[in-house]
Amino acid sequence: MTYHSGSRAIQDRVGVRDLADHVGRSVGQGIRPVVAAFLELQPMLVVGAAAPEGGTERDRGAGVWASLLTGEPGFVRATGPHRIAVAGGLAAGDPLTAALATPGTAVGTIALDPRTRRRMRLNGRVRTAPRGFAVEADQVFANCPKYLQKRQTYGTVTGRTAGVPRRGGELSPSQREFVGAADTFFLATVHEHGADASHRGGNPGFVRVESPGELSWPDYPGNSMFLTLGNLAADPRAGLLFLDWTSGTVLQLTGTARTEFTPDGERTVRFTLAEAVETSAASPLRWSPPAYSPANP
Repeated sequence: MTYHSGSRAIQDRVGVRDLADHVGRSVGQGIRPVVAAFLELQPMLVVGAAAPEGGTERDRGAGVWASLLTGEPGFVRATGPHRIAVAGGLAAGDPLTAALATPGTAVGTIALDPRTRRRMRLNGRVRTAPRGFAVEADQVFANCPKYLQKRQTYGTVTGRTAGVPRRGGELSPSQREFVGAADTFFLATVHEHGADASHRGGNPGFVRVESPGELSWPDYPGNSMFLTLGNLAADPRAGLLFLDWTSGTVLQLTGTARTEFTPDGERTVRFTLAEAVETSAASPLRWSPPAYSPANP
């Protein structure tokens, strides 16, 4: 694993460079059989990327987004030692539609299984595929189960149809309530040579709505690689995705984020909103209630 200057700066500030080097040895380019098997069992995948320069006028100014894809298990599968194929596509009007249709786009993906508290991240470049898109992997790695809420089962709601995306420049009262009650969200970031999608979790209320245009959350201890915070140090653009695990509503936010450090070693990330997109019933999946992670503060 080769870290860029943003991640190195955070590692050095926190004093974990040696630990980051050790953990980074687990990051590879190949998709091992155990990874391939895990991916084929998943009914959802989150992708993160920057909207391409050639997108719509609205997308050009939108920056980085995180988006949700769903399908029957097997819709994500390894098609080679360094490539996955994703069948289908994004919902109509999704901000990353153009990005996933553009070969060479840097993309981060995360497959998270709430049933087993496992997650797998695969970052790379978009390639064309017959029934969707493919990703040529640059980085493949797992994360520990910290801060993952367990949801034992899910079902597919027949006839659930995604609504028309609603866009806005600040969070509505109902959206602020949605975010404030979340126990999980997904976070997309980018750097000069790639993109990444990660997960953040905690007990409801761990994400604070400071105003209709600003959120904050604590950065809990993790794997010490500081890929996400390192990306934000190099490029502050960020995309957040909140999922209602029951109704399937998805709230996508794009904007910028910065990390604040306190003398006692705590870290807080502050996010400034540029645009919000809410799509009701975007996911056909209905998950069971959560059992909160014992690692949650």
